[in-house]
Amino acid sequence: MAVQSVESSTTSSTSDASGAFGPAIALSCRECGERFDLGPIFACEVCFGPLEVAYELPAGDPEELRRRIEAGPNSIWRYAPLLPVPADVADQPSLHPGFTQLVKADNLARELGVTGELHIKDDSGNPTHSFKDRVVAIAVQAARTFGFTTLSCSSTGNLAGAVGAAAARAGFRSCVFIPHDLEAGKVVMAAVYGGELVGIEGTYDDVNRFCSELIGDPAGEGWGFVNVNLRPYYGEGSKTLAYEICEQLGWRLPDQIVIPIASGSQLTKIDKGLKELISIGLVEDKPYKIFGAQAEGCSPVSAAFKAGHDVVRPQKPQTIAKSLAIGNPADGPYVLDITRRTGGAVEDVNDEQIVDAIKLLARTEGIFAETAGGVTVGVTKKLIEDGLLDPSLTTVVLNTGDGLKTLDAVAPTTGPSAIIRPTLDSFREAGLA
Repeated sequence: MAVQSVESSTTSSTSDASGAFGPAIALSCRECGERFDLGPIFACEVCFGPLEVAYELPAGDPEELRRRIEAGPNSIWRYAPLLPVPADVADQPSLHPGFTQLVKADNLARELGVTGELHIKDDSGNPTHSFKDRVVAIAVQAARTFGFTTLSCSSTGNLAGAVGAAAARAGFRSCVFIPHDLEAGKVVMAAVYGGELVGIEGTYDDVNRFCSELIGDPAGEGWGFVNVNLRPYYGEGSKTLAYEICEQLGWRLPDQIVIPIASGSQLTKIDKGLKELISIGLVEDKPYKIFGAQAEGCSPVSAAFKAGHDVVRPQKPQTIAKSLAIGNPADGPYVLDITRRTGGAVEDVNDEQIVDAIKLLARTEGIFAETAGGVTVGVTKKLIEDGLLDPSLTTVVLNTGDGLKTLDAVAPTTGPSAIIRPTLDSFREAGLA
């Protein structure tokens, strides 16, 4: 299919940006397959389906490519040959996110009755303490190429902080939009970087609709919305989780992976990353299962999966897991396709189970997860109990953020074991000796 041209007053032509997108060659519609030039667009002009980046990935000796990757920086830029970024991306100003720990969770495994390998991919180690630094880093590179002057987003919290920090480092103005009632820690972290932070009365879906309107208004001229008009590039950052997991496992696929669902983009791009590694021979091809995790108070994809539906019916969010509180997830139908194709499932847990799972992970592995991590750990436990996840296989569970961002979730049931006088007698009286 021929590549169609994209016109924009804020962009240069792709020919003027030679090499800026590395191995990326076009934007491709996930629904009809129509292709377009690389530009700041996110919807197909033919069928209005979502666009994603298409590549000519490196061919040749996989061992040589492995060595090249392993010799690269300890960040997502080690995978530049597989991303829509220039070859010298590591030399440009960015937060250099990624290459976070893959923790072998033997203590948690014993608690859950897992006999195979259990790993936590702990993305709280990123610069702003969530996986969002990965996706924003790719979007910033696209924004720079397209000549945008302001970085923006609609966010449930983590993305707002990631955009603010990345914009400050890269020299962009930032203006980000959030629901007005987010957790205090996320509001402070989004505001501290000096950009404009705007709270909107309503849910995340209301915020997202507003941002879509702003893109089409003269007031939004020159603005790069990382998860709207830059979304095809932004989404590619999540593939680096798949790359890292496989490299950290010794260049092998996990048997099972449990991923939180907000919009669903992360899950779809991790699957894309795994398939790419197989296609270029960096990992051995074998079956793997992908499981999606949601909070019961915002579980439209889980509800559709359990009902056997292909359409995701929107819900009004009501959960402590606000980073996952997207009632109308754009990638929900694709999540259903992937989990069913791989033999996985989509499950949900309630707020009490989320808090219990946060504490379980902290107590067993010393990892303080935010509520989204409580969702993935809680869902993993539930999947094992229900016989849907095989405890004898190699399993990776994602923790996508730091628990310091969602202290309100655990504060009511977490505190000092005792308050004593500064004497040994008081220490003993409290039963601590």
